[in-house]
Amino acid sequence: MILPIDSLLKYGNPVLISKKTDQKSNARPLTASTRQLTDSGPTPPPPTSISSFAKATGRQYEEILDVIHPPREWIEGDELWMQYVSTAPCTRVDVMNLEETLDTKIQQRQAKMTGICHIRRELYSQCFDELIRQVTITCAERGLLLMRVRNEILMTLAVYQVLYESSAAFGIRKALQGEKGKTDLEKRIENLENEAEDLKNQLKEQKAKSETNEEREAEKHLLEEQRYTEEIRRLTITKEHLKDELRVFIAWKK
Repeated sequence: MILPIDSLLKYGNPVLISKKTDQKSNARPLTASTRQLTDSGPTPPPPTSISSFAKATGRQYEEILDVIHPPREWIEGDELWMQYVSTAPCTRVDVMNLEETLDTKIQQRQAKMTGICHIRRELYSQCFDELIRQVTITCAERGLLLMRVRNEILMTLAVYQVLYESSAAFGIRKALQGEKGKTDLEKRIENLENEAEDLKNQLKEQKAKSETNEEREAEKHLLEEQRYTEEIRRLTITKEHLKDELRVFIAWKK
């Protein structure tokens, strides 16, 4: 017979429920306390009305244990097996053995002693369930109160997990947006650098054209100055000739 996953919560001997599971409408593969059989995140158990159990008289603690820790079921072949939580009273030795078993399992499964570790949380949850079972056998009301504390802790963990997942998703979205914005800024910087380089090249071309124009204007000015100087010299010579001719003419008249 294949037993379900081992747990720190103490169970009794498996009981054969039915050999024809196809005729049992409520048969299911495995419905033990989900916190011991799965490694998923904390899932708060459905709200259970425990006031009736706390106030009722004549109720056996076995029934209360079934409410706190529902029996687990599994199918093997065509047989449906069920295993209830143990109702055996505990002693001081049992508590010491539970502590030793907890430490052993933490070492065997290599649970992290610091930070977030689902293995360590699972083992401590199983240990807490076993303590609730032991307390319930001694005092049912105290066990029901501890169940309320356990459920509140599970709901708080579930809220924190949802909050963490949403914050992680939000952080990833912001990181992606930041990467996209960074890429856009880098592309814009590259475009601006290319534009600045083009403007520098245009400035160099304009400076070269300006220097060429200045040289041309200087040459033109020099040529004009030389032409004006030659024209003045020519006119001066012409004036001297005319003066000489005028003197000769005046002398001749006399």
